[in-house]
Amino acid sequence: MAQGPNLTREQAARRAAAIEVRSYDIRLDLTDGAGAPGTDTFRTRCVIDFAARTPGSSEPLWVDFVGDSVVSATLNGEPVDVSGWSDTEGLALPSPTERNELVVEAVGRYTNTGEGLHRFVDPVDGAVYLYSQFETADAKRLYPCFDQPDLKATFTMTVTAPGDWQVVSNGATASITDDEGLGSRTHAFVTTEPMSTYVTALVAGPYHVVRDQHDGIDLGLFCRRSLAEFLDADRLFAETKEGFDFFHSAFGVRYPFGKYDQLFVPEFNAGAMENAGAVTFREEYVFRSRVTGYLYERRNETILHEMAHMWFGDLVTMRWWDDLWLNESFATWASVVAQSAIGRYPAPWTTFANVEKSWAYVQDQLPSTHPISADMVDLAAVEVNFDGITYAKGASVLKQLAAYVGFEEFLTGLRAYFSAHAFGNATLADLLGALEQTSGRNLSAWSAAWLQTTGINELAAEFELDADGTFSRFTVVQGGAAPGADELRPHRLAVGVYRTDAEGRVVRDRRVELDVTEGRTDVHDLVGVPAGDMVLVNDDDLTYAKVRLDDRSLQTAIEHIADVPESLPRTLVWSAVWEMTRDARMRARDFLALAVRGLAGEDQIGVVQRVLSQLHGAVGSYADPVWADREGWPSLTAALLDLAGQAEPGSDVQLAAVNSLAGARLDDDALDRVAGWLDGSAPLPGLTVDTDLRWTLLGALVAHGRAGEAEIAAAEAADATASGTRRATGVRALVPTTENKRRVWDQLMTDDSMANALQDAAIGGFSHPSQSALLQPFTDRYFAEVAGVWDRRSIEVAQKVAVGLYPRWAIGPDTVEAALAWEAQDHPTALRRLVSEGRAGTERAVAARRADAG
Repeated sequence: MAQGPNLTREQAARRAAAIEVRSYDIRLDLTDGAGAPGTDTFRTRCVIDFAARTPGSSEPLWVDFVGDSVVSATLNGEPVDVSGWSDTEGLALPSPTERNELVVEAVGRYTNTGEGLHRFVDPVDGAVYLYSQFETADAKRLYPCFDQPDLKATFTMTVTAPGDWQVVSNGATASITDDEGLGSRTHAFVTTEPMSTYVTALVAGPYHVVRDQHDGIDLGLFCRRSLAEFLDADRLFAETKEGFDFFHSAFGVRYPFGKYDQLFVPEFNAGAMENAGAVTFREEYVFRSRVTGYLYERRNETILHEMAHMWFGDLVTMRWWDDLWLNESFATWASVVAQSAIGRYPAPWTTFANVEKSWAYVQDQLPSTHPISADMVDLAAVEVNFDGITYAKGASVLKQLAAYVGFEEFLTGLRAYFSAHAFGNATLADLLGALEQTSGRNLSAWSAAWLQTTGINELAAEFELDADGTFSRFTVVQGGAAPGADELRPHRLAVGVYRTDAEGRVVRDRRVELDVTEGRTDVHDLVGVPAGDMVLVNDDDLTYAKVRLDDRSLQTAIEHIADVPESLPRTLVWSAVWEMTRDARMRARDFLALAVRGLAGEDQIGVVQRVLSQLHGAVGSYADPVWADREGWPSLTAALLDLAGQAEPGSDVQLAAVNSLAGARLDDDALDRVAGWLDGSAPLPGLTVDTDLRWTLLGALVAHGRAGEAEIAAAEAADATASGTRRATGVRALVPTTENKRRVWDQLMTDDSMANALQDAAIGGFSHPSQSALLQPFTDRYFAEVAGVWDRRSIEVAQKVAVGLYPRWAIGPDTVEAALAWEAQDHPTALRRLVSEGRAGTERAVAARRADAG
């Protein structure tokens, strides 16, 4: 699917200045005319009521539509010439009058890319399922519209669909009428409150549905019929109700969109999407096999994240995508605040420090880093900015802002903001203004320091000791933000001093909280205090910064990280040592040693899974390859086997260790163990080899040549589902032959009709740590072919190829030089950004390998 129009901020501003959109009346026919589901196209008719701010203006005006054809159009009853319509230019309109009615009849196209109106056929029963996905600007793929966030309107939807389908939109169902003699039914929905086009929605198909109600809100859960047995509705409803209770109390404004449906849909690109009253989730959140508690926690965070968007994003919407971060950062922050208040999951801020902040740290050190409040000049820039800065760094900074102005004052400001801008659009300045009113603080300097700069500061402790082991001098050193303009920022932070107690635990002995604004800040309150065994700058994770441990603290961490009893400081140590490894300040082999010691005592499953992932990166990318081949991978494999065998049978840690082992480079002994688990000849006590774990273990054997097509085909026949097809696609991509890798590569690079979910699976299986030599020929092919993929496909689809197939298997100066030579050529800005990010990762790995070898 080709890229749609690249609307610029300037074009959007001119159109918003020219018109005010009042309402849409949309009629869709999803049948073939005889009551059966349509196949390639659907009929769409849209009536738009809008006003011209300057009637008779010569300013160009157009309505957006991307689809098969525009059949006809009238403006105020007069025909509009539709011969000039195109996907990229839209439909040009004559000069409007003061009040206008535009009627457009068109034919839309179904997609298989997760954009617009996605069509999926369930291989289990042949049932057709549809769902929409419109962010950033794909509502135009369903109905003609003025597709930008600041042209809000009300929406009335009427949909004709096969008779056995559920049909869901933003509004509640007003009526369902049988279409006499056709086998179809027409669903009419109530008119919505004003909203942006990108949060409108349509989901249709023979979905399984469970309903409930809470606090006057009708609730619905939907999934495909073939997944119905796995839908844990009681837990999902309970977590939804907890979210509404918290947000109603915190925000002081009731949920504004009537009913609330949550729909788990197939082949979804993201985690979820905040369509008003009709939130869509990736159906992988309907767990058909056993998963760890960490995934339940992450699903809960997603549920609360999307719910927070109902207020911040849907009720009050950014004027343009420059403030995308406000939407996503706010929802991320609010979801963790809600989790912490509700208490269903034990340590949400630990998970935030371990997952979100780690993501932000990586993103913020790339050459493509950008201010939190980014300069989104057009839609292409927006598409590649759904990143760790927009979500995680922004959420970290909002956490600081709430502490800076006071948490209750922050909530009071939010309530005023929601009230002042309900069902409208707002900007960052509007939010800061509300917070200044409630807190009495001037936030201009804070905003300039944190929102309009790039990069991350590093904090470290510099101290001297007296003969009795007390601090004679203690200074917090702040490094300038990098990459960026070397700015220093104001940090409210805590310094913790930890000692080893009589029971061998590393516990906090002293905590000092202070403001750090300069390059060097003396901490007088620590002078004369016993130095203990470890100093942790940014204890309690109050600010956003990297922390570098001093030599003594690092040695304590290496030997005793498992002895830190509290989860948050322990996670901050994990984070610090990982960042030091990435920065080539700690050898990868030392990180491996630390992790092997520490994982045995780690009680947070999310941290366990994160560290296991980091271990793969440390050995595979950051360790000297000679050492990695000889000692690194065998040591990691042995550690994972020990962890799996020594963990409590059936525990989350055991499952996490087995999954991690399956993705590693394995020797014959480990492969024998995996084969024994898979076929049951030598089971691991407590390990249930269910459907998904069977695929995972098979993938490990296939990647090393211990199984092949016969075993894959048998597994696919046993799991004749959409999930089975995806898993089989990923495992087939692992087959370690030149012919197979060439086949997979050619399909990913040339087959523009490949479904998004199958593309994702094939990319995931293409590279494996045991296959680096096999993949070397594809390094040059990447730089020769990636631009063609970008030209032919939408950004949503093309960037998965650009990122997923970047040659991370080829770590060396030659790859860096090839990337730099490619970047020097004339390529689209967004694509050049993605390649530069890959190149920066290669440069970091080269430096880390050099440090590890040294």
